[in-house]
Amino acid sequence: MVKTNAMRMLDKAKIPYEVVEYECDEDELIGLHAAEQIKSITPQQCFKTLVARGEKKGLLVFCVPVTGELNLKAAAVCARDKKVELIHVKELFELTGYIRGGCSPVGMKKKYPTFIDASAQSYDKIGISGGMRGVQIILYPKDLVKFTAAQLHELTKEYNNV
Repeated sequence: MVKTNAMRMLDKAKIPYEVVEYECDEDELIGLHAAEQIKSITPQQCFKTLVARGEKKGLLVFCVPVTGELNLKAAAVCARDKKVELIHVKELFELTGYIRGGCSPVGMKKKYPTFIDASAQSYDKIGISGGMRGVQIILYPKDLVKFTAAQLHELTKEYNNV
């Protein structure tokens, strides 16, 4: 396996993690599809990384369970902004260095304010994108919070069918 930028940064910071590879379906680039293939953690422990733009604060990063969706009103409140909207997928690579389905909160081109759903602290370990499609990094939530200087907030609206 090739080391991604996210892995190199975690190695440099001496943060322990595990890498899990999964079959990536280019037609099904949703976090739940990936989470269902990872057997070492539950889908609720797999977090997707979303990039948004605040009306006043600029770019923001949100990590929420793949079993839910980002509550944009809660996101705006925690970011202390009037309004927050997800960026268009076409902007993702230019702004972060990552593509859809492989966006990690670790190792973006720039350091953006990061917010992680508070449910992360309920788990011993969580999964985040490893920085490329088909790769998950499993790590301690406290390590991710510390490394990204993230704030924990209630950010998620759960899907009804999960």
